[in-house]
Amino acid sequence: MKNKNTILQEIKATEKDELLSFLINKNIRKSRSAVKSLLTHKQIKVNGETISQFNHPLNPGDIITIHRYNKAEELKKIKGATIIYEDKYLIAIDKESGLLSVSTGKDQLKETAYNIVNNYIKSRNNKEQVYVLYRLDRETSGIMLFAKSKEIQEELQKYWNLYPPQRYFEAIVEGKPTPASGTITSWLTENKNFVVFSSPSDNGGLKAVTHYETIAANNKYALLRLKLDTARKNQIRVQLQSIGTPVIGDKKYGSKISPIRRIALHASELIIKHPVTQEKLQLKSALPKKMQIIADSVISSHQNQSQDI
Repeated sequence: MKNKNTILQEIKATEKDELLSFLINKNIRKSRSAVKSLLTHKQIKVNGETISQFNHPLNPGDIITIHRYNKAEELKKIKGATIIYEDKYLIAIDKESGLLSVSTGKDQLKETAYNIVNNYIKSRNNKEQVYVLYRLDRETSGIMLFAKSKEIQEELQKYWNLYPPQRYFEAIVEGKPTPASGTITSWLTENKNFVVFSSPSDNGGLKAVTHYETIAANNKYALLRLKLDTARKNQIRVQLQSIGTPVIGDKKYGSKISPIRRIALHASELIIKHPVTQEKLQLKSALPKKMQIIADSVISSHQNQSQDI
């Protein structure tokens, strides 16, 4: 019987690059789509870690291995989400854009990520349930983490008050931020119409801190990677609007275009200390297809512009 984790090919990176570009240049498969399929089906590892992000950075000396397709490693799909991690204490999903995280006063009857995950857990054991650890905006896709007990929820939230989890997002914005990388610190307030406003000075609102880095940019868009120090409602969206680069598709916060008919904001990575094992837990989520198409275009034109200089 063939080993399902068989290494089909092993390559060593000799210079800095991005994973998808590296694989294409090495002619791993005949077409770009075929190479993307390897990443989507979790057949690529970098230094022993399975990677599915197209723009994962490579450094000289990194070992890239291509593995035989293993159906057992396929992620479990549930309505509106994909389960990307589960153990006795936690469950994480990749939430689709358009799905509410939890019920609100006006949305009590609508499907939510919480209800879907809770029903999935109860389908196996009716005595179990999940507990919300944090929310994502409805139009934001990406990683959501739930606790499987009230005790774990309270322990994590108490710990996070002192040592916030490392939460990373990717966004495609209109224009280019200046400077290309930096930190946005502002104070957020919300009006009666549930619109959040950002003030550069302390006005009594909630302090919000977001670090951003420009991965690539062209004449229309920029692809940003963002890290949160705080977790405020609409934080990334209103702060990016405040520096003149709204997230595309986000009409609520200044965008005038919507090429993919959704807000181009994705929760791509979460790093925490596991509440029981105390080990580092790192979860990653690749960009959704529509966002990835624009991201690829921005990266490609950025690389072409760099070569022309």
